[in-house]
Amino acid sequence: MQQTFYSSVGWESWGLDGRPVIPDGMPILVDDDLLFEGARGPRSTVVANQWLRELPVSGCPAAKSWKYYAQVLRSWMEFIEEHNVALFDERARLKSALSAYAVFRAAGPVAHRFEATTWNQHMSVLGSFYRWAVKEERAAAEPFTYKLALAIYADQAREMRVNLATRRVPEAHVRVKYLEPEFVDLFLKALAGLGPDGSEDAGYRGRELARNAAVTRFALATGLRCQEFSYLLAIEVPPLPPLPTAVPVPLPVPAGLTKGGKFRTTWVGYEALSEVHGYLRMSRELWASGSHWAPPRSWGEPLVVSQADAVGGRVDGRRVRWAQLRPAERRRLVAPGGGSMLLALKSGGGPFTAWATVFARTGDRIRARFEPRFPHIGPHGCRHTFAMTQMERLVRGYYEQAARLSPGSEADAAWLLYLHATEPLLVLRDLLGHSTALTTEKYLHRLDMTRIFREVYERGAGGQDSADAHAAVQLEVDAEFDEWEV
Repeated sequence: MQQTFYSSVGWESWGLDGRPVIPDGMPILVDDDLLFEGARGPRSTVVANQWLRELPVSGCPAAKSWKYYAQVLRSWMEFIEEHNVALFDERARLKSALSAYAVFRAAGPVAHRFEATTWNQHMSVLGSFYRWAVKEERAAAEPFTYKLALAIYADQAREMRVNLATRRVPEAHVRVKYLEPEFVDLFLKALAGLGPDGSEDAGYRGRELARNAAVTRFALATGLRCQEFSYLLAIEVPPLPPLPTAVPVPLPVPAGLTKGGKFRTTWVGYEALSEVHGYLRMSRELWASGSHWAPPRSWGEPLVVSQADAVGGRVDGRRVRWAQLRPAERRRLVAPGGGSMLLALKSGGGPFTAWATVFARTGDRIRARFEPRFPHIGPHGCRHTFAMTQMERLVRGYYEQAARLSPGSEADAAWLLYLHATEPLLVLRDLLGHSTALTTEKYLHRLDMTRIFREVYERGAGGQDSADAHAAVQLEVDAEFDEWEV
């Protein structure tokens, strides 16, 4: 079976009455003989592709997820085809095939084995597919068996279906997924070319130290994903308040950068924002001013910017809002004064996005020279660290007290009321951009089960009791940890 991706380029020559409605980038499954119909009519790939095409309106708007869902379905379809089982066979045969598939992925050839978490993700996707197929009357049965479990959130108890095909996974807190405060301090100092005591590290000759330290502190203070802070434009960084404030500064996260295209507002502390502005005024300005940088041809034509402000600018003469631009377009933007528009630049004014390399090398240096216990940290670890730090502060009432003491302007009144009146779990849900507080609750459980605020996120938010909703929550949580680079 082959997997390809749809492109509408050249559709005018296909002899159609109108442009096809299939989104560009949508995965398509095709049998090896490149046929969609057999002697008995349409093949199962036709139904599979219909399900894939409906993902954008079935709670899965991200193109990266479409690809993953298609790969999961393709692996299952290839396996059962080898065992002469149809995709919509009778229940007994499907269950037998699922049993064989479970053994194959758990104890088969090493190259084909799945970890428990990966297996559970596959079962969530296949469960969603078969439930859809039954509802659409494409299938008479699904291969899964469910049990009813009681989920308790706050003072509500709800029954939910649990797929028995899933495997038990180890307690998540056995692996460190965020940085403790002392490691955060050590990491930021190392990025800035300093030793643990804050003095210059004479044995290190790094480059762009101000950029690395400032942008990393910004990521730790905002909870942005790697894609979000890598492709954020310098002009989108919020202005620095005239006076230091304990209340964090709102930071809009453009929909063009977020997972699933969901706009959200997070925040950034005054100290982190101040350091970023220092980098913008000095190091970055040095690289950008008068730069003749242009994107390589493989990226596409340069997008020349003029009349830029925090909301948008003229790109090749047309007014464009930054929020609608995606990473591939943002990295082609050429600033009015020269250089890339992105926040992080390298020498010569080009965009810098290789944060995984910077983090890996810095971690290796710390372990070799200062602290052998320092964990392996990737860009997504900044998001996990932000979640833990902010939840701890929220539970202890730090921001609530700051909101009470801050006079604020009239424009800040709603922001201060939000900090004062909203449950910590719901605040963190909004900052991270999770679709439900249940995701945030599970996310915190995955990070650490023993923190002092455990009893707060135990309360949860409830309201998600269907199998579809539970699977969606689990996939959203798992996706957070799939981005943990080591």
